[in-house]
Amino acid sequence: MRKLFQIIILLSLLGGVGSLMSFNTSEDNLLVVREKSWVDSVFMSLTPDQRLGQLFMVAAYSNKDENHYKKIDQLARDYNIGGLMFLQGTPYRQAVLTNRYQSQSRVPMLISMDAEWGLSMRLDSSMHYARQMTLGALDDERLIYLMGKEIALKMKRLGVHISFSPDVDVNVNPANPVIGNRSFGESKEQVAKRGVAYLKGLQDNGIIAVAKHFPGHGDTDTDSHLALPVITADLARLNEVELYPFRKTFEAGVMGVMVAHLYIPKIDSTANQASTLSKTLVTGLLKEKMGYEGLIFTDALNMKGVSSFYKPGELDVMALLAGNDVLLFSEDVPTAMVKIKEAIAAGKITQEELDLRVKKILKAKYFAGLNKYKPIVTKNLAAEIDKPVSTVVQQEIYERATTVVRNKSNLLPFRNLDTISFASVTIGITPDNQFTRTLDNYAPFTKLNVPDRFAPDSIFDKLYPKLQGSDIVVVSIHGMNNTPLKDFGIGEGTRNFIKRLQMNGAYKVVVTVMGNAYSLKQFDSSDWLVCGFEDNTVSQMVVPQILFGALPARGRIPVTASENVKMGAGVSTPAINRLRYATPEREGMDSNILKGIDNIALEAIAYAATPGCQVLVVKNGAVVFNKAYGHYTYDKAQQVTNYTLYDIASVTKVASTLQAIMYLKDQGKINLDERIGTYLPELRTTNKGGLIIRDILIHQAGLQPFLPFWKNTVDDSLKPEYYAREKSADFPHEVIPGVYATKTMEDSLWRWTIKSKLISKKQGALKYEYKYSDLGFFMLKKLAEKMLKQNLNEFMDQNFYAPLGLTTMTFNPLAKFPRERIAPTEQDKYFRNSLVWGNVHDQMAAMSGGVAGHAGLFSNANDLAVLMQMDLNNGNYGGKKYFKNQVVREFSKRQNKENRRGLGWDKMDPAGNGPTSDLAPPSTFGHSGFTGTCAWIDPANKVIYIFLSNRVHPDAENNKLVKYNIRTRIHDVVYKSIIPKS
Repeated sequence: MRKLFQIIILLSLLGGVGSLMSFNTSEDNLLVVREKSWVDSVFMSLTPDQRLGQLFMVAAYSNKDENHYKKIDQLARDYNIGGLMFLQGTPYRQAVLTNRYQSQSRVPMLISMDAEWGLSMRLDSSMHYARQMTLGALDDERLIYLMGKEIALKMKRLGVHISFSPDVDVNVNPANPVIGNRSFGESKEQVAKRGVAYLKGLQDNGIIAVAKHFPGHGDTDTDSHLALPVITADLARLNEVELYPFRKTFEAGVMGVMVAHLYIPKIDSTANQASTLSKTLVTGLLKEKMGYEGLIFTDALNMKGVSSFYKPGELDVMALLAGNDVLLFSEDVPTAMVKIKEAIAAGKITQEELDLRVKKILKAKYFAGLNKYKPIVTKNLAAEIDKPVSTVVQQEIYERATTVVRNKSNLLPFRNLDTISFASVTIGITPDNQFTRTLDNYAPFTKLNVPDRFAPDSIFDKLYPKLQGSDIVVVSIHGMNNTPLKDFGIGEGTRNFIKRLQMNGAYKVVVTVMGNAYSLKQFDSSDWLVCGFEDNTVSQMVVPQILFGALPARGRIPVTASENVKMGAGVSTPAINRLRYATPEREGMDSNILKGIDNIALEAIAYAATPGCQVLVVKNGAVVFNKAYGHYTYDKAQQVTNYTLYDIASVTKVASTLQAIMYLKDQGKINLDERIGTYLPELRTTNKGGLIIRDILIHQAGLQPFLPFWKNTVDDSLKPEYYAREKSADFPHEVIPGVYATKTMEDSLWRWTIKSKLISKKQGALKYEYKYSDLGFFMLKKLAEKMLKQNLNEFMDQNFYAPLGLTTMTFNPLAKFPRERIAPTEQDKYFRNSLVWGNVHDQMAAMSGGVAGHAGLFSNANDLAVLMQMDLNNGNYGGKKYFKNQVVREFSKRQNKENRRGLGWDKMDPAGNGPTSDLAPPSTFGHSGFTGTCAWIDPANKVIYIFLSNRVHPDAENNKLVKYNIRTRIHDVVYKSIIPKS
């Protein structure tokens, strides 16, 4: 009894609950009691004028001057305005100003924003998620909820309480100049489902959602910012279409609704009277017929749809008389206050009616947590607003929304890359853009660019000769706008160019529209048509991935663009197991931890361990980190990029020769436990004829580690029987520019290899000890070429590199690339007496014409990662099987206890201090290279780590990369960044 009495006393102190007959001790009812207590106490503390101030929500900018800020100060301090709607500026400045303004206010203000696609709708330096038409293409409303949640969390951190979203207008008019891609689409059911998902994402996470623009702005052809649009529909039509999504959001508990500035004469024919000012619409339809009890906001009262016909102050009174609760973007609060009091005195509206609206506003403040208001903490604001994890939802939205509209003969995704010549034409964007950079990751492209979307035919005419010989031309249109009247920013020259290309018949033209789906009507004749919906870094990364099958296409067009592109248009295309490109968090890694790679790479450069490097990380088949550091040389004349080619030295062993050996094993053409002399008869009578192939692969065949055969070809200078200064039939192999080796050089090297001594076995040992040797792979190249009946470089290019789309992986790169694309290596002062730049650093490989079994290959990090991913997949990549059997798994296993090595592959060392991170699991395999390179594959965690550098520049004796454990420390960071599964 005593406990019950205490509860009754507590409730009475909280403001009373009326009859004890309705008393309920549940938590929900207690919250209601607390809310009512706070609302009543605040309300009673306000004067009538201060209560009226709560009805106003004024526009605020964080990019204006002090005069503007002082005006807001005054409105908050002297007029007790209820809220602010922030527009342009930056997050930090907005937070500082919010704190300032809140300090002036008697009652903490509601802070609102238009954030339909994120804070970026109004603020610089903020994350853009997706416009609602992009969301309309999704097959998964879960992502819309998650986007709402992410936006809500950002708004809360910024001290914002209200989002004027979702837009639940049903966009049934393609000519709509103001809604368009702000709508989820033209299906009322889909708009409703997506609107409900969005608002729940907001409100479940503490942000008041506002459905707009009541009763529906989708069937207009006038922008209400500029004039008063006319809706000719009657109530029956509105009930059938436009009002449907609003009813569904009301049922879902949306806390706010915004009334549009529309003229709907069949409902209220008062001349020039917008729906915002119509009592018939706001009170009669919205509040009475539809029973809506939440907060009702006017659309901005500065918009020409209303401000053209009424003066400030007068407009505010009319909006209140119509039944609105919040006067948004009121232009003259002092005048409006006077006019409202005059309306009360004249009996046009009662104080009691306004008091009820004030209490609704105070309830919203309680929901927003303003009963416990705290200033915004500005420390770490930017980092905490745009957390890397937010990108997971952002990327998945574009992945699932991008729509392949037409796909004749299933051309997409592109396959058989070795038989196709590609070209790309980017229009409306600079030549260096994310779209073409992503295309480059999959295949070689002839890249053409027209920055001006409105370029005349004469500009496009110059492109045709450059496209000759191409099989597929990807034309991407960028920088579009959302104005139907201006053809969405697609110029006539652009349209003519695409039509001419299509009529040519020589090309398969894939048109990718990076903008409004309604613009697809311009390309009705396209056999291959893709809609990316928007043009940003994420969409520019996603669309090429879909073209090449790294991602499947699942989107569907949510509107009817033409007779040939109707709502629901879209073709599903498969993923065919090519490398994707994603954020670390998308694949369960922490990007903040991965940033530690920056420090180690920059340390390496600062300590002169290498002048530059590339680091790439793959997780779950997705490149999550790919970054270049430093310069080609220490004089910093040229920066490294992700497209720089490096001499990968001994990584050649696994990226070339070993692939061929695994291929032969997979085809059943060699037996690893057979003597090498069985396949190379010239060895049978030598000390190498009995060497077992398996022993050669694990470096336990007794071969010398390294023999400086180059010394056989020099005295005080290069011997003329081996070298000439000019290239000729007799001296065809470039060692460096101006030095060419004899055509018989490889025969000499082979003869010297055959004659070389084996190392001695330890006393009593049955097998040779482990001794790493280049000679074994020199011999294995001979074996492979004999069995394949083809030169190694030709075989690898035809059977691996070209089909995989590897644009940079090659021997003798100067035959394909300018020297500026290649990082230089050693300043050779003992053999070639020159800077080695574009020619292989390894002396024996250079003497062999640049192609050897142990060295000679060049690549960038991305192409090497593709090859390693193919191996991680055991030969399955891009819809093609490179190996029939589990050959990679067989070769990557450790072979015995005395040796950490697999067959050709190096392995992590279980004892620690090996070539990999000690955090790498025992299944990890890969290789390192003398020039400062490595590639490691971890099947257990599906991780690939690539490090490329030219640490041998200018001096091959530089061992700082190993001394400071640069490669292994970066590998450590990779493992530390993996987020443990909960």
